[in-house]
Amino acid sequence: MKRTYYIGFCCLLACVIVLCFSSSASYLNHSFLEGPYEVGQDVTADCIACHSEQAADMLNSTHWLWTTCAECGCEEARLMELGKRTVINNFCVAVSSNEPRCTSCHTGYGWKDNTFDFSNASNIDCLVCHETTGSYKKIPTGAGAVDPSVDLLAVARSVGSPSRATCGGNCHFFGGGGDNVKHGDMSSALYAPSRDLDVHMGGMDFQCQNCHKTTAHNIAGRFAGIPGSECRVECSDCHGETPHQGEYSDRLNDHSDSIACQTCHIPTFAREVPTKMYWDWSKAGQDVDTVPVDEYGKATYNMMKGEFVWEMNVVPTYAWFNGSFEKYYLGDKIDPQEVTDLSTPLGDRYDANSKIYPFKIHLAKQISDAQYQYLLIPDLFGGEDSYWATYDWDRAVRAGMDYTGMPYSGEYEFVETTYYLSINHEVAPKEYALACKDCHLDGGNMDFVALGYEGDPMIYGERAISGKELEKIEAMDSAIDGAAQESAPSTPGFELVAGLVGLFAAAFIGKCKRR
Repeated sequence: MKRTYYIGFCCLLACVIVLCFSSSASYLNHSFLEGPYEVGQDVTADCIACHSEQAADMLNSTHWLWTTCAECGCEEARLMELGKRTVINNFCVAVSSNEPRCTSCHTGYGWKDNTFDFSNASNIDCLVCHETTGSYKKIPTGAGAVDPSVDLLAVARSVGSPSRATCGGNCHFFGGGGDNVKHGDMSSALYAPSRDLDVHMGGMDFQCQNCHKTTAHNIAGRFAGIPGSECRVECSDCHGETPHQGEYSDRLNDHSDSIACQTCHIPTFAREVPTKMYWDWSKAGQDVDTVPVDEYGKATYNMMKGEFVWEMNVVPTYAWFNGSFEKYYLGDKIDPQEVTDLSTPLGDRYDANSKIYPFKIHLAKQISDAQYQYLLIPDLFGGEDSYWATYDWDRAVRAGMDYTGMPYSGEYEFVETTYYLSINHEVAPKEYALACKDCHLDGGNMDFVALGYEGDPMIYGERAISGKELEKIEAMDSAIDGAAQESAPSTPGFELVAGLVGLFAAAFIGKCKRR
């Protein structure tokens, strides 16, 4: 009997411990830290005095290197050097020559130019991911330096698990220069989202690391800036390959072989905060008296950056994707009469590793060399010849290309480019998932010809249907529409499950005691 009581007590204790450490950002008691701390590196010195192994791991992480890490499985040398600091995009173009501004989002201190030492652990910024006060901030143009207003001792004593506030608020929600500018599916709305906006974060209080599992400071998940398929996060990691249940489960699970979960379960993105869909750098430099504002209250012009188009509730573009991207490399030739793809998802309907995924396509006009016919990297920030200091494109690209060691002919023009960004967040509750009619038949979202089909595969090709099949599909849509009109309860989170287990354990203990 004592042994039974002991087992029950251990179960209850385990549940209590789990509940204590499953909060949004688990606090770890570091009240013993005394400081004083003048700069961020002073805090880091105390951190690595106890956590030297973690510091060594960090030095080999993607978040530190801004390239593919050695542990992520890339065997080709060129892929190991590819990442945020080496590729070109069509937002603020490139890190090179613009480090002091770009690296305000880096997990380090002092990356102000290409002499930065990536082997120096003393420059790791532990606080940007692990502080829990919400008061930590960096100087936007200070190469990662901490804002003087921050109480470093209080912040250092607060350290705990990363949260949506640190992962998103300190970096990813504001990529590209503002709230939801870049990704389209990651914005300040995810600080505390509703269940309708994101069923995982709003309905189950997921933090980023619930899906982005971390091993030795390498965080699973890949942005379009890195081409390889290693370290991907898939919905099937938790939900399996046949997640659907109910009357139409067989048909829906058949779709899982060729359609990613996100395609149906993220019907639109940028549902609460607008995202930038078009950026025209050629219009920059004009001194506009009254800055125009769109229907969302967003400025559509900025003298430093040019003209923009913002959108909300955007229907994604769908494309086959096997986990890898074809990237534009500095020096690759372009056709100035054509749109240049800077980050193109790879895959097609005949590739067994491909599925149809949703994407945001960001269209831009950016500067290129009219003679050499390749894209140019302008020095936008920092130098005396930078564009934001002179508003002279010739001086800016001359300085930027000299910095990178690439020739510039002295003649420039602006060309259109596209950049594909995969859509993975803002997962809607299942009652709002796409129904058959949203993709198929007249007026559907899918461009099946662009996806490699003769037409709608329900009518042409391998999924031709009969009249009876069509009746079944219409009935299925009606059932889905009916479910969407009902208010669905939130899915119990992990904490609730643990609590229920604890209650059962307590009841079991009480029963044993009565015996």
